[in-house]
Amino acid sequence: MRLFMKFRQNDVVAIAAAKAGFSTATGYRISGDPGLPSQSDRLRGRRRPDPLALIFDDEIVPLLRSAPGLRPIGIFEEMRRRHPDLDPGVRRTMERRIRAWRAIHGPEQEIIFRQIHEPGRMGLSDFTDMADLGVSVAGVALDHRLYHFRLVWSGFEQAHVILGGESYVALAEGLQNALWALGGSPTEHRSDSLSAAFCNLDADARTDLTRRYDALCAHYGMTPTRNNRGVAHENGSVESAHGHLKAAIRDALLLRTSADFDDLAGYRRFIDETVAAKNRRNAARIDAERGHLQMLPDRRTCDYEETIVTVTSSSGFTLRKVFYSVPSRLIGHRLRVRLYDDRLDVFIGGTKLMTLLRGRSYGNGKHGHVVDYRHVIHALRRKPMALLNLVYRDRLFPREAYRRTFDRLVERLPERVACRTMVDLLALAHERACEAELAEILTSMLTAGGLPDMAALRRRFAPDPAALPVVTIELVPLAVYDVLLSGAAA
Repeated sequence: MRLFMKFRQNDVVAIAAAKAGFSTATGYRISGDPGLPSQSDRLRGRRRPDPLALIFDDEIVPLLRSAPGLRPIGIFEEMRRRHPDLDPGVRRTMERRIRAWRAIHGPEQEIIFRQIHEPGRMGLSDFTDMADLGVSVAGVALDHRLYHFRLVWSGFEQAHVILGGESYVALAEGLQNALWALGGSPTEHRSDSLSAAFCNLDADARTDLTRRYDALCAHYGMTPTRNNRGVAHENGSVESAHGHLKAAIRDALLLRTSADFDDLAGYRRFIDETVAAKNRRNAARIDAERGHLQMLPDRRTCDYEETIVTVTSSSGFTLRKVFYSVPSRLIGHRLRVRLYDDRLDVFIGGTKLMTLLRGRSYGNGKHGHVVDYRHVIHALRRKPMALLNLVYRDRLFPREAYRRTFDRLVERLPERVACRTMVDLLALAHERACEAELAEILTSMLTAGGLPDMAALRRRFAPDPAALPVVTIELVPLAVYDVLLSGAAA
């Protein structure tokens, strides 16, 4: 005010007010009454008519009372519908008025109680969706989540790539990876309500899953706790960390200049390196908390589900709406399968036979297929026409080039010849161990618009194992060794 009154001696109100740092309206008010507002006995009134005077108490307040969760923008749109002549510029005024009304008359809100955390006490687990980062493997978008573990006190983090949904298997594998990387276990472990893992399970299966989760925590000496369903802030120490972790991964992807990885193992290494960099910033605090953790048991506990399957005459078995092919010599056998998040370990008795990539069924209920052409190629050579309408035909081809080649063959040749030629190509890839190189040749052939020449390809990938020369080994007479022995004696 002193600056304004000084400048007012030589300047008009607008210039003096600008020099003093306030509005022209305030300048005129001070010129009319140079006293301070706090010294005035008369309360300052409105300078403009209230645009909400006719509707706030009669229409807006009843809406606020009947629907407390209604957003201000929703109320504004409703008022605009009722009163088309309402100025659109009153939206902010309405929002401020609603906020002020709710502060006085609104319902009580939920209170977040800040907690004191002790070192070595609480570890948290949760899952977060990674679809918005656009990660791909070998050019194919990767539909995945991250299992995220965090110690509350020190901020230690561990992340594990999950290919399926939230499940007990994913939780058990991710949690044990985190504990063994940490070198100890907290006294309490908190997760969400596991509602996604319980989805579509009957009462007995839910009880079994709960029992397995409790046994997992007991194995590491942890007390299992769960937050209430739909109350994210009860798991807030890891929920809030999701955003920071995903931001760090996004920055690392931008620095890498590509979100495409050669294989899943490469992407998992990338995640491990990113999380390790975050942990290094809290290294001192993490080391301090390690002294308060419990010792780990002698070994890990199971982080898989085990089931028994029977191999059908289709040279495979179906598990969780996914068909898996196996060698035909196993037809009729009962196999023991350990189901992990990303793979299946197949046993016959106590002998491990193979590891299969885990497949997923489609969202529309259609069955998925995980097929290795090597398991069925010998039978296809005897019945090549079976390839034409094979249920899992598109999953049979090991690479995209083979599928495109079959489409070209069907387009230009009779069906019988096309099927025979395609089966011969698959057999060649298997017998001569040239799957990748043959795919490159087929890609070049497709680009040139030609068809595969089987005779030329067989010569290219010679020799034929069936035509290998016979090697004859002549055994030396045993008397020759007597000469050696006599020489040694001399």
